[in-house]
Amino acid sequence: MPEARGHTARREHTRALFLALFVTMLWASSWVLIRWGLDDEGLRPVTFAGIRYLLAAILLAGITAATPGARFAIARMSNRSWVTLSVLGLVFVTLAQGAQFVAIDSQPAATTSLILSLTPLLVAGVSNLTLGERPGARQVVGAACIVLGATTYFLGDLGFTPVGMLAAGVGLLANASGALIGRAANRDRTLPPLVVTVVSMGIGALALVVGGVAVEGWPGMSGRAWLIVLWLAGVNTALAFTLWNRSLQHLSATESAAINNTMLIQIGLLAWAFLDEVPGLLDVIGMLAVSAGVYLASRPRAEIEVPA
Repeated sequence: MPEARGHTARREHTRALFLALFVTMLWASSWVLIRWGLDDEGLRPVTFAGIRYLLAAILLAGITAATPGARFAIARMSNRSWVTLSVLGLVFVTLAQGAQFVAIDSQPAATTSLILSLTPLLVAGVSNLTLGERPGARQVVGAACIVLGATTYFLGDLGFTPVGMLAAGVGLLANASGALIGRAANRDRTLPPLVVTVVSMGIGALALVVGGVAVEGWPGMSGRAWLIVLWLAGVNTALAFTLWNRSLQHLSATESAAINNTMLIQIGLLAWAFLDEVPGLLDVIGMLAVSAGVYLASRPRAEIEVPA
């Protein structure tokens, strides 16, 4: 019997690895779909982002409504929880996603992806500072790889724009801040992750739509544009979130971070194949170095064993 249980556990672990990789492929493909919506369909970035995440929040709200425990948790939420989740939504969805869409609209997707891939490093650095921990040798080597890789990348052919870099920088700071706020919201485990996600996403997306329509107006959307938005909301957000959380039940933190970190390379390859963003040798070397550096610098000091 123990041998059978071990075989089942290994099979579930392997399945979770492939499931997590599949989710990162969905997330990476979002960058191509976003650029198609922006360039080919004429969608405006902030409104586009708002519609995507508002539809995703509505889909997740349907799942929440069908889950008794989640409904009960929302009904009993304190005022403090509402404030925390509202701030999380405004930072992690309104600010971060709005800035990301503006950055994708303004410069090569691979360039924006490279900047945003630094989010785990920034989160780890802030966490170390708040905990009073000195960076270890692995973090120092990782940071050096990132600096050298980024420098090499920006000497390459893809380039950047001032507006794109400013938006990507805002997105980076908002992503890191949102990750820290999200940790605080989930730390006491009084609310299910689904509730934290659907409430914060709904509030943040609603603010994004209102702000986008006020500045950009409501977009005239073709059937193809609606298909792009619906796919991004239903598959690449609502479904991907559900599958990612399922994979995390069987993966260690280090494994999930390593798989998530492959997105930088995936986005570069997809941008090359579908967006005609042809990277030079320096761009490729830079992306590989930054990806390795982020992985090294953001890994936890103590390894977390794979669940048996």
